[in-house]
Amino acid sequence: MRYLIIFLFFVLHTFGTFAQTNAYTISFENAIHHEANITASFVGVAEDTLSLRMSRTSPGRYALHEFAKNVYDFKATDGKANSLNITRTTPYEWNVSGHDGTVKITYTLYANRGDGTYSQIDETHAHLNIPATFMYASSLKDRKIEVDFKTRDDLKWKVATQLPHVNNNTYSAPNLYYFMDSPTELSNHKVREFTVDGQTIKLALHDSGTEEEADQYFEKVKKVVLAEKEVFGELPTFDYGSYTFLACYIPNASGDGMEHRNSTILTSTRTLANGGMDGNIGTVSHEFFHSWNVERIRPKSLEPFNFKEANMSGELWFAEGFTSYYTNLILCRAGLITPEKYVEGLTGTFNYVWNSPARQFFNPIEMSYQAPFVDAATSVDPVNRENTFISYYSYGSVLGLALDLSLRESGLNLDDFMKLVWTTYGKSENSYTIENLNKTLNTYAGEDFGNNFFNSFIYKSEMPSYAELFKTVGVSLSQNKEAAYFGAAVSITDDFNGKIRSNTKIGSPAYIAGLDKGDIITAINGDKFPNGIQFNKFIENEFKPNDNLTITFLRDGMERKTEVTLTANPNYTISLIEKNEEAPSKKVLKARKEWLKIE
Repeated sequence: MRYLIIFLFFVLHTFGTFAQTNAYTISFENAIHHEANITASFVGVAEDTLSLRMSRTSPGRYALHEFAKNVYDFKATDGKANSLNITRTTPYEWNVSGHDGTVKITYTLYANRGDGTYSQIDETHAHLNIPATFMYASSLKDRKIEVDFKTRDDLKWKVATQLPHVNNNTYSAPNLYYFMDSPTELSNHKVREFTVDGQTIKLALHDSGTEEEADQYFEKVKKVVLAEKEVFGELPTFDYGSYTFLACYIPNASGDGMEHRNSTILTSTRTLANGGMDGNIGTVSHEFFHSWNVERIRPKSLEPFNFKEANMSGELWFAEGFTSYYTNLILCRAGLITPEKYVEGLTGTFNYVWNSPARQFFNPIEMSYQAPFVDAATSVDPVNRENTFISYYSYGSVLGLALDLSLRESGLNLDDFMKLVWTTYGKSENSYTIENLNKTLNTYAGEDFGNNFFNSFIYKSEMPSYAELFKTVGVSLSQNKEAAYFGAAVSITDDFNGKIRSNTKIGSPAYIAGLDKGDIITAINGDKFPNGIQFNKFIENEFKPNDNLTITFLRDGMERKTEVTLTANPNYTISLIEKNEEAPSKKVLKARKEWLKIE
């Protein structure tokens, strides 16, 4: 009987803890000065000291972002309005003791960056990324949450969020994790929606344009949604039957996109009338693809997501990179960009990846590990990223391209591989590892093919045979061996000198000659620069590979000289073979049409 009583006490205590609701309110009386007033109430608190925190990370980000720096005027009372003891042991934590089982807090938040990571409050909107806005109690993470958004009726604000609606302006979350993953936009936005297979796709558009512009843009959004559905064969099952694009296209935003489970943040300084109609749709394509790849096809290394420390994953070349491969491919398939624009658009990313010296230091997995240092992370000390890092977005994108074209040579394709990954891991939401991806590719394309791809290009940093792969779809890959290459990013100053603005690349002529970031080139072969021409164009127009140049430059105010021996430009040009007046065969044209899904 004694053990039964103890057991019942434990069950009732646990049930009581989970049955409670953590309640928040947020208001914006001082929005003009970017402030929000936030209150929260935690009842049935069992521990003597309740630890309240601001998150240090945000879903979709991998670096630390110290949101506590924008919190002030923190106060805590008990259920009888008595002031409570507050102690601080870390910069992002408030420990509240002496309560009567109820802890009520108030604080002020300053917020003025509208993007996918931070919050922004002004008289145009309250753009709320939840981890950047609300304190939380880790010990109460399984409780239901309700939040009352005190909208500014005078500004005609309404609420857009993936949070389920309770009543009026109150919304709920089943637990802390879902709450933290649910960005919310309060503004006088336009709403568009359509239904796909019984689920609702919404666009909450905060933009100064016309209703007709909103309609036109939403047609583009619909095309993206349907083209991406074709890749996987079905939409994900969204938790409450809907998915919401939260789009802020306003001059005071910061360009960004951030995926969430049933929504995404889209921010840009480009309004629809000012370049955003075409310029912003790529972010829609990228972020919606994440509703499969990342949100449900989920790396095990990101489960559970850590709100207290940086999140490191070796799978970002797939999670972010393969998503990046599909970003513009989907726009082409949806008829939003031409095949020519898509193919030529591969050039910049291709050159960035394959001409980088960083491949000698890190493979794609290790590049992914760098995310906590580069994913909107900040540092004051100089770094050597030009020589040691390739973005996992870009690296994974060109590897996705290579895998797709390689599979197509065997009558297979990346779409069907992604479908298999979806049905194996994403649909059931069983997180995966790199080894799982390798085995899944083995299952789909054979062990020799799968192991060769991973052993050569994922576990190592080798370059696929792109020239041969491109030929199969009528794409040309070429280099101009007659163009001279200096190997430094040089900007012309007001006094017509050339300032090296970034670290010179390992192995480049400038690097070998000992030139470095910050050096100011004052003369080449004794002559000043001509007016009105870019540095690289000047080098290409006036010199040839193997030419020797005497460079006069300033470093720390001291004049120096060095000799630079130019080489051939290593950059590639990618284009449809028709541009070189070469007609594709019927076989090649058929392969291209199947790849790009064009008629």
